[in-house]
Amino acid sequence: MAQKFASLQNIHFLLYDVFKVQSLNEIPYFEEHSRETFDLVTQTALRISSETLHPHLSEMDKNPPCYQNSEVLVHPMVRAFMKESGAGGWISANAPFDSGGQQLPFCITTSCYFLFAAANYSASVYPLLTSGAAHLIESFGSDFLKETFIPGMYSGEWQGTMALTEPQAGSSLADITTRAVPIDSQTYRIKGQKVFISAGEHNGVDNIVHLLLARIENAPAGTKGISLFVVPKRRHDSRGDLVSNDVLCSGVYHKLGYKGAPITHLIFGDNDDCIGYLVGEPNKGLSYMFQMMNEARLEVGTGAAAIASAAYYASLEYSRQRAQGRHVSCKAPSTAPVQIIEHADVKRMLLFQKAIVEGSLSLILQCSVYHDRLRSESHDDKKKAGLLLDLLTPIAKTFPSEMGILSVSAGLQILGGYGYCDEFPLEQLYRDVRIHPIHEGTTGIQGIDLLGRKVLGENGAAMMAFMGEVGIAINKASSYSELKPYSDRMKLALEKLGVVTMKLASIAGKGQPEQFLADATLYLELFGLVAISWQWLLQGIAACEALSSSGQEPDSIFCQSKIHTMKYFFHYETGKIDHLSERLLEDNDITVNVPGDLFI
Repeated sequence: MAQKFASLQNIHFLLYDVFKVQSLNEIPYFEEHSRETFDLVTQTALRISSETLHPHLSEMDKNPPCYQNSEVLVHPMVRAFMKESGAGGWISANAPFDSGGQQLPFCITTSCYFLFAAANYSASVYPLLTSGAAHLIESFGSDFLKETFIPGMYSGEWQGTMALTEPQAGSSLADITTRAVPIDSQTYRIKGQKVFISAGEHNGVDNIVHLLLARIENAPAGTKGISLFVVPKRRHDSRGDLVSNDVLCSGVYHKLGYKGAPITHLIFGDNDDCIGYLVGEPNKGLSYMFQMMNEARLEVGTGAAAIASAAYYASLEYSRQRAQGRHVSCKAPSTAPVQIIEHADVKRMLLFQKAIVEGSLSLILQCSVYHDRLRSESHDDKKKAGLLLDLLTPIAKTFPSEMGILSVSAGLQILGGYGYCDEFPLEQLYRDVRIHPIHEGTTGIQGIDLLGRKVLGENGAAMMAFMGEVGIAINKASSYSELKPYSDRMKLALEKLGVVTMKLASIAGKGQPEQFLADATLYLELFGLVAISWQWLLQGIAACEALSSSGQEPDSIFCQSKIHTMKYFFHYETGKIDHLSERLLEDNDITVNVPGDLFI
């Protein structure tokens, strides 16, 4: 198995050279930290990834969770890793000091999660889910909820989950039917079912805390009538002991990949004795849950990019070891075979993988920095960061998820027949990465969110902020002769995105929602290509700055690798912008008007 699965050098380049995250220490919330802190944290994350997580990657896949007598038995390392995550402060890393946290920037913890997920995606999700659930309680819960549930979650002894999806509703949360009957103003009896709940039941912790959406009796229809509850697997009785809370796991789903973490079907209140505790105000649950959902969407994109990273380094290692064939200009069969990395088509596939992985991670960290800027004391800074974070989250979730599949597939292709066999990790990584376009809102939902809500919201303020940010990069890149052709291409791509957006906005203004959103997924793909092109231009600028710096000697090979990969992305990938723009500017409604009975 390949030993390298991610590049800490690349992470530090993005953090320090591209995004200058050391400047976050000027924000009071982060002022206790420094670059030395960030280095120590990311280096420790790499060590844990290498020593604790990566050795169990294949084993957790081959020995998935086992369902026995309503209990889910997981790999023993899960309990050990959860304890280590609690003791090391990984679960509470972003939380305030007075809550037992470390007040680390989100971009630093995202970098660490990237390393964990690249080493072993299934193992990485357990503490991450817990962190998101605890943060939700911390943000909106009462003092009782914080004192009762957060300590056990931050210690890694209790698991946190997000319980949204129901069998009949799927992604349509307006149609959930789980009921909440009041006992008093804060306590309710819960009855219903939830499906596809990650880590919803397992023996790697002592208790599981579900953040659950339900309807209080007589609540308004649709999403306006959804409330949020904390529903533990075990609750405290009058003596303070943990007792059953009438939460039953009826089974686990057998999955294509991501097999080391259970996805469960849960039944709440089968014996009418399931107690839930209201979070915040009634009927505002979906607005609260969106905090966790939006963070989870960034985490899904991070996980996809991380798996693609592991595939890239596995195929890169193989290509340097595997000797096969000769240069096409060599006709002598007596000549020794060359390593396959010498073949142009293998180089093309490696460049594709590298471009997707490093471009995706760049966008994810860009969003993470915007997340951190929300803690700025400047109103204008916070406003701009919030607009850009909301706009780019669907892209940061979707581009790595969709393109990560193609990236891992290219890695598998490099290994040929061996890539298809389980002696090498590519076949597992190919299965593991496939869940990400589905997790936390499908690609189609992300497209509707981007085009239907984010782009046109607040009179297009987020879109204008994005174009301003890209414009700054274009102007800066144009001052470098090597980057000038690519800043020109970037300008054209941005203009095409603007033209398409105005055309679609005009359709929305005519009151034609079906036509407006019919190709929202294509618009998302177009926007994703523009956004990743922007990120590669930023990386090209940082690499040129490093090479021209009169200070510390840069890593010349690393910087040239960045510039070359940037060129690859612009020459090989951005051409798709033309096709997508052409389609989105056409007036025919091929998908809207096709009769269902034509599908025969």
